[in-house]
Amino acid sequence: METLEIEGKSIDEAIENACRDFGVAREKLNIEIISEGSSGFLGLMGGRRAKIKAGLLSIDATLDMPLTALQSQTAEIMQEAGITAAAYDRPPAADDDKVGERAKAVLEGILVRMGIAAPVSVEETEESILLNIKGDGGGLIIGRRGQNLDAIQYVVNKAANRSREGRKVIIIDTEAYRKRREESLVTLAGKLGEKVKKTKKAVTVSHMNAHDRRIIHMALQNDASLTTKSRGEGEYRKIVIIPSKKN
Repeated sequence: METLEIEGKSIDEAIENACRDFGVAREKLNIEIISEGSSGFLGLMGGRRAKIKAGLLSIDATLDMPLTALQSQTAEIMQEAGITAAAYDRPPAADDDKVGERAKAVLEGILVRMGIAAPVSVEETEESILLNIKGDGGGLIIGRRGQNLDAIQYVVNKAANRSREGRKVIIIDTEAYRKRREESLVTLAGKLGEKVKKTKKAVTVSHMNAHDRRIIHMALQNDASLTTKSRGEGEYRKIVIIPSKKN
């Protein structure tokens, strides 16, 4: 994946420059902050420009299969799992309550293409279906910040859910990654919240998906001295933790 080092007066300006250089929206870029920059003495001299490293967002390179390729192979995987595209255009059939079985078949098809031999278990509730991948290769399946796992989950949801109404959310996990990720985000939220209360200055959390942003919001929602807001556009918006005006 091509990456570029891009500068700006601020991180936001550097990101805007990256979007212009790559010709894509913010949510399609993977951003790594190198330096946040500074205004210098009295904002006049000695300042340092913010610098980021940017590249097009794709599924982790270790998969040798970008997200778009995974999505393009969905039809083939569906066919092998006994799912036809026409299923989306017809009324729900009697076997539409077997979403868990279909989802498991689709996921196993993806794992075969990734060269990963790992059993998949299914746990179903009234609201969701959890597919848990067991065995080695968890790091490869998870990817950076769960990027691979989210991409696979997207494909499986698209392929396995026939009915447009009453569909269940399909969640894919491995090695309890989802729980560990949630715990780490709650811990991060607590540390950043304390920093904001101590410095009385807002803190911006690096871009993350909607699910992770919700965890941060929920972790701090009962702290009256703090306010959390999302900023930016697309799937990978940022969260800003702000001292409450009341305090």
